Amino acid sequence: MDFVMIETGWLSVIPPILAIALALITKEVYSSLFIGLFSGILIYSFSSGGTIFSAAALTFDMMSAKIADNSYMIIFLALLWAVVILVSKSGGSYAYGRWAGSKLKTKRSAALATSLLGVIVFIDDGFNCLTVGTVMRPIFDRLKISREKLAYIIDATAAPICIIAPVSSWAVAVASEVSETNGFHIFLSTIPYNLYALLTIVMVIFISFTGKDFGPMKKAEERALKEDLSKQKESEETAGKGKVVDLVLPILVLIICAIFGMAYVGGFFEGVSFSEAIGYNPTAGLSLGAFAGIICAMVLYLPRKLMKPKEFIECIVNGIGNIVPPMLILILSWTLGGVCRQ
Repeated sequence: MDFVMIETGWLSVIPPILAIALALITKEVYSSLFIGLFSGILIYSFSSGGTIFSAAALTFDMMSAKIADNSYMIIFLALLWAVVILVSKSGGSYAYGRWAGSKLKTKRSAALATSLLGVIVFIDDGFNCLTVGTVMRPIFDRLKISREKLAYIIDATAAPICIIAPVSSWAVAVASEVSETNGFHIFLSTIPYNLYALLTIVMVIFISFTGKDFGPMKKAEERALKEDLSKQKESEETAGKGKVVDLVLPILVLIICAIFGMAYVGGFFEGVSFSEAIGYNPTAGLSLGAFAGIICAMVLYLPRKLMKPKEFIECIVNGIGNIVPPMLILILSWTLGGVCRQ
């Protein structure tokens, strides 16, 4: 069904306000977004002479249209999370944690290393949190640094670095919301002005270097000095037989192939400039990079029997399953945005 742009005046702000208000009141995102977008569809339907029944049909028409418009992004996130699960299952994250633990002897070095690793793993904030958290948690426990501080450093690094990194799931999500042909170029131009992200990263580095704590964080640090979490043993399944290369190589292949993939899809090897090429269809290039990461993991893990072929496939399926909740939020948000624009 075709959607025709109509003028509804102040009524167009009701859906987002309603969705935000319900989310704050109920603490439940899915129903709040759906009620917000359905209220927008009702406004659109009644304003164009429709009924509540046509509004129901319009809701799913627009939802399916938004899924189609962002299909490559859905594929990329599914493949990305498959890589996340594979790396974790192989024991690569745990091996990196053991290696890093032998090098980091002070609280300052551990905090700064966590900040640096959070900046390096810029592909996706979820991937960032899972990887950095798994790697650094045993080190923080051994040095008696609170889990709260670890969570702060990870969370305050993951999203800010992803929102200013050109090769990331956030970059793709933001660029896809820009109506202009080359939204990726517009995203790149906003990076120097993203003061929240830049200043948050500076703040994390400052706190990591100085060790300054205040408020609830100071209390958490004082409590951590009295606890001993370092003797908690990792399960055999989590530890695995992996090595540091099992974490580093798939991620490195993913990043490099994602950049080459964006250039290839955009026609860089056919004479198009690099900046134009990577902005043509970045999600397609990122999907190629994530797929290359899976192939790299397969070549790296299966011959060494880090996991059986069946386990490898199960990891991919589990990784894809993990994106369903956040993807539902994205789909509802895309649809809500589309309703407001119509």
